[in-house]
Amino acid sequence: MVEVKEITGKQVKDMLLGAYHSFEKNFEAINDLNVFPVPDGDTGTNMMHTMASVARELSAMSDTAEAGEVGAAAARSAIMGARGNSGVILSQLLRGIGKGVAGKKTLNNTEIGKAFQFGILYAYRSVSKPVEGTILTVARGMAKGTYQAIRTANVSLEDVLLQAIASGKEELAKTPDMLPALKAAGVVDAGGQGLIAFFEGCLAGLRGQDCQVLPVTAGKATARITNTAEPLDLEFPYCTEFIVKGANVDKKTVSEALQGFGNSMIVAVVEDIVKVHIHTKHPGDALNAAQQWGTLHDIKIENMRDQHENRLFTAEDIQPVKHGVGVLSVAAGDGIAKIMHEMGAAEIISGGQSMNPPVEDFVQAIENGTCEEYVILPNNKNIILAAEQVRKLLGNSKVSFVPSTNMAQGLAALLRFDATKSLDENTVVMTKEAKEANGGSVTVAVRDSVVNGLEVHEGDYLGILNDKIVCTGSSIAQVLEQMLADVDYELISMYYGADLTADDAEELAEVVGAMNDDWEVETYYGGQPLYPILLAME
Repeated sequence: MVEVKEITGKQVKDMLLGAYHSFEKNFEAINDLNVFPVPDGDTGTNMMHTMASVARELSAMSDTAEAGEVGAAAARSAIMGARGNSGVILSQLLRGIGKGVAGKKTLNNTEIGKAFQFGILYAYRSVSKPVEGTILTVARGMAKGTYQAIRTANVSLEDVLLQAIASGKEELAKTPDMLPALKAAGVVDAGGQGLIAFFEGCLAGLRGQDCQVLPVTAGKATARITNTAEPLDLEFPYCTEFIVKGANVDKKTVSEALQGFGNSMIVAVVEDIVKVHIHTKHPGDALNAAQQWGTLHDIKIENMRDQHENRLFTAEDIQPVKHGVGVLSVAAGDGIAKIMHEMGAAEIISGGQSMNPPVEDFVQAIENGTCEEYVILPNNKNIILAAEQVRKLLGNSKVSFVPSTNMAQGLAALLRFDATKSLDENTVVMTKEAKEANGGSVTVAVRDSVVNGLEVHEGDYLGILNDKIVCTGSSIAQVLEQMLADVDYELISMYYGADLTADDAEELAEVVGAMNDDWEVETYYGGQPLYPILLAME
């Protein structure tokens, strides 16, 4: 047992570095809990990359830094480095811990215990509509465990962490009974396992021990699973934060005035400053209500550095004066990036399946871009929460996003972009267009599974139509014939990946064209990895 009476900044630092090392050893096992066979930005990988940003920041700090300074640095770097949905949720955990230790040089065991409890609650609140059986269920159980621990007299920090882990494991074991996809696959929730890995790493860091490989419930999915691998269905999609200055109002008044606009609301009032965090369908309504208290101000990100190597900026080294509205689009492949740029995207970030760009990439692209305001096209379901985080950081008056889940939706939205219209006008029109777009893709299964009644074997080609696996086959041509057999389109655009040649693409286009004489089939070089064919259909 580690008897610690006073928690220093170095010990907070050691715990968070321990969490990073825990993900280093466990991220692959966490990835194997994913029940969807499509190659994606896996949960464990995203959480590890998010913690890697924290580790880089903390490793550069002095061991004499105060606890509050370490917490603030961890929160800031986590938010900037967050990747994928799981990474964004993890960044909110660290944001809550940072808030709990803010302004403190050292902490006693109860104070640090409360900080961890606060962090768990922040993680839970980071999604507007919590779904049972996910990381959020595990977070809620851990919050209860830490609450019980810190109420015990003379509690140690080690006791708090042990109780959080024990409570989390109890909830994690229940997740297969809450989500049919998990139960069919015989696994627990990957994000919940990641949360356990975080706290196990903190405990090892506190003890000065090496992190261990954690036992997990059985690995790769082999049973029937449905298309429910994306549980974070946000009812209130706009995570909005703002500050009101010159206000003369109390917290109760603010909370009551904004209560009807959404959920997951956090209100802080310090003297004449009001800070609000709310998940809402209509950010403008909340902002209009807040204007009666004083002047509105956006949260800004300062002191940015370490530009990420996979950004592709279109702006020149010497930036012109910023003006107007532009589009920042995520593209998987140099060919698709070039096409999107030619269609009017002002900035391009490289990313997609298995390579989710961190929040920092978006912020840097916007801060260094040529436009005053940006519409973000994530073009991947696992990048949408990162785009939402960017808007929260930079302010909804400067950034909006279209929840595009694939390349076809992104291209359709980009076609409707009009630089003469406002940010809000473009967002509405582009979102409508994206929802109506039809897309498809061909990829290779990375694990055995059964999806939508289809038996999938590792190495099979998969046909995906509008983000749903509809067929499997032994060749790309076979899959294309199956997935397009019952569709009714006039124009089919095929974007071929880095592993195919132009001749390969033309042969596949002939196969598709022979299916229907009325179809017009066009081929383009996309250069995307993992997906030999991407389709946009009109």
